[in-house]
Amino acid sequence: MTATRSGPVGVALVGAGVISAHYLRNLTIFPDLAVLGIADLDVARARAAADEFGVPVAGDLDTVLALPEVEIVVNLTVPAAHAAVAHAALAAGKHVYGEKPLALDPAEGRSLLAGAANRGLRVGSAPDTFLGAGVQSALRAIASGAIGAPVAATTSVMNFGPERWHPSPEFLFMHGAGPLFDLGPYYLTALVSLFGPVAQVAASARQGRAQRVIGSGPRAGTRFDVEVPTHVTALLDFAEGTTAATTFSFDSALPRIQFEVIGTEGTLEIGDPNTFDGQLRVRGGTDEEWRELPVTGTAAGRGIGVLDMARALRTDTPHRASGEMAQHVLETMSAIAESAKATAFRSVTSHCEAPAPLPETWAPQEATLA
Repeated sequence: MTATRSGPVGVALVGAGVISAHYLRNLTIFPDLAVLGIADLDVARARAAADEFGVPVAGDLDTVLALPEVEIVVNLTVPAAHAAVAHAALAAGKHVYGEKPLALDPAEGRSLLAGAANRGLRVGSAPDTFLGAGVQSALRAIASGAIGAPVAATTSVMNFGPERWHPSPEFLFMHGAGPLFDLGPYYLTALVSLFGPVAQVAASARQGRAQRVIGSGPRAGTRFDVEVPTHVTALLDFAEGTTAATTFSFDSALPRIQFEVIGTEGTLEIGDPNTFDGQLRVRGGTDEEWRELPVTGTAAGRGIGVLDMARALRTDTPHRASGEMAQHVLETMSAIAESAKATAFRSVTSHCEAPAPLPETWAPQEATLA
């Protein structure tokens, strides 16, 4: 992984769907990156995105993989295609940064990481929201002793489901998605960044409705089948001794978000880990009210994990949104799903290091690569 090039890192995106615009708005303005190509099964859609964001090349997967200046492939395909596209990029000698989850199951994820290691290439993965000001400020607050020693966390994310706003939501209710695999990575990645790896889990799950109805776009009113549980509650035991209770749901008519860390001297309330900033509040045992804490760092949005990976390539240092952490989160989610079926605790055997905090002054818009 030794850095052999200099200057901005060449990037290509694969998948020009809904999420691609969020990435492109950032990746095309970060001076340490150069977005060189966009690929999609629908080449016309790739070309439209390229035209909108000033990207020079649009085409199919082979087209962008053939670009010699591309060093990182950003894989924004649907979960069922994550592993296949990532393997193709690795075979072409490219590093890979993918949307979550890393793969559909742990075996696919392990194969992907092994393939990268054999070629001396890197794997990175969303979510990168834990690098935003909200969670990074929470890390600093805990490290400063703001709540004493952390003991446990309580988190939940509940809403009515993405079919109300997404024009093609079926994939979000298939194997590899559902609220556990779609929303879980944000919360579990944030928890792992705070507490380190998970050791074991216990869970319960159910499916609220066997069918859903698309609520927006040209296919509004279309019914489709649900393949996965849509309400999951889990208990997590972390290797270092802390615990967490968390719920992921597409069955709540009332959207709700909670993320609290309980310590020996107080409680820390953190904003939504599916965003990059949010309010940070603390309340000690003798406090009558919550106190706001400063939230500092970057809130640039999706793509900062790609940028951190690119800068790490040039400096030959570890990147933070790593494939190893994504694999651990994938194995944790799979253990939760297995536990819910078996009504028994399940161990999580993989291990990952909690990533190093971002420097408080880390700035995406400042060029650092000569």
